[in-house]
Amino acid sequence: MVATATTSAFFTVPSPDSIAKTTRPGNGVASVGPMKSKSASGGLQVKANAQAPPKINGSSVGLTTFPDSVKIEDGRPSHPPRTFINQLPDWSMLLAAITTVFLAAEKQWMMLDWKPRRPDMLMDPFGLGRIVQDGLVFWQNFSIRSYEIGADRTASIETLMNHLQETALNHVKTAGLLVDGFGSTPEMSKRNLIWVVTKMQILVDRYPSWGDVVQVDTWVCGSGKNGMRRDWHVLDLKTGETLTRASSVWVMMNKHTRRLSKMPEEVRGEIEPYFMNSPPVVAEDNRKLPKLDECTADFVQSGLTPRWNDLDVNQHVNNVKYIGWILESAPPPILESHELSAITLEYRRECGRDNVLQSLTTLSGNGVNDLENSAEVECRHLLRLESGAEIVRARTEWRRNLPITQKWRVKFRQKALDVWFEVSRAC
Repeated sequence: MVATATTSAFFTVPSPDSIAKTTRPGNGVASVGPMKSKSASGGLQVKANAQAPPKINGSSVGLTTFPDSVKIEDGRPSHPPRTFINQLPDWSMLLAAITTVFLAAEKQWMMLDWKPRRPDMLMDPFGLGRIVQDGLVFWQNFSIRSYEIGADRTASIETLMNHLQETALNHVKTAGLLVDGFGSTPEMSKRNLIWVVTKMQILVDRYPSWGDVVQVDTWVCGSGKNGMRRDWHVLDLKTGETLTRASSVWVMMNKHTRRLSKMPEEVRGEIEPYFMNSPPVVAEDNRKLPKLDECTADFVQSGLTPRWNDLDVNQHVNNVKYIGWILESAPPPILESHELSAITLEYRRECGRDNVLQSLTTLSGNGVNDLENSAEVECRHLLRLESGAEIVRARTEWRRNLPITQKWRVKFRQKALDVWFEVSRAC
């Protein structure tokens, strides 16, 4: 029925009142004149007059037309035969359009994916993050990429540090305070001030693996008269497990004179509304970091030079790069059999592109003579210029690392439990 309606919408059908006009013999269209017929009873007489269609090369051409009319003896024209086509209403074209719309809608409906989605798939987990808790806390998600993992197939400490730095900058940007530099507010830019970190403490409970998604929460608090403290809390987005906690102290420095500066009241008025009144997420380690030299150090790595890509927008070496240089002098047995569980950094001065550095490390604590079998190892580090000026003092703590096969066995068991949970919930 729909096909018939559609056909009638595109091919015109003569109305009962229309009368086909007879064409001339040269037009190639058959002409049928008035007809008279006489029935068996003699009541009606019809007279027929037909003309043969023209021929070209022996073949007939032209189209057959409907009869002009059928007249009864008294001269009144009769209606042509009633068929299904000429009885269709005038809204047949509208019916065809509606049918087409319904067919297209049905096709789109069948193409929809009605597979149930997990709640974490219904949102974009890798946007710029958002500010929560009355504008005081900022969180952002990160996926661990293949190029961010190390030989043990877990994220490196540098990767975690980069995530911390990224969330700190995006926090300032989302709050509308970022102008230029690393986190400089409008009032800081007017006075050529930038932020520099003086101390950082990081505790790592577990390193995420390739493909894991982590959520990084960060907030700021006051620290003394001229400083600011920034804390981070990193957790596994899927399980909610705490992975990393970090706390840092920042002060201001004039980017032209490269000297530390007090916090102007105008700057304090910009950032104080975002301060939280909370204790540090990592208890402050007040143990003094002793000075090292070539005589007291167990391992020394010299000739370290910054590359152009190691500089940040403030024209000095990024603080994340210092960790890599510090670990350059760590003994290989520790790197192979242990993983970094805690690190404390005290920044003394900045490093430029033309500087040449030296990394020194000494071991302390129990198990120094048997590193591979020691459950915990502590190291003290110093990163300095070859001229003797100190850049960073550091303390690292290491715990016994699980074998790679055992790590992946634990990871596989966790994945199996997740799949079983999803299947049982779907059933």
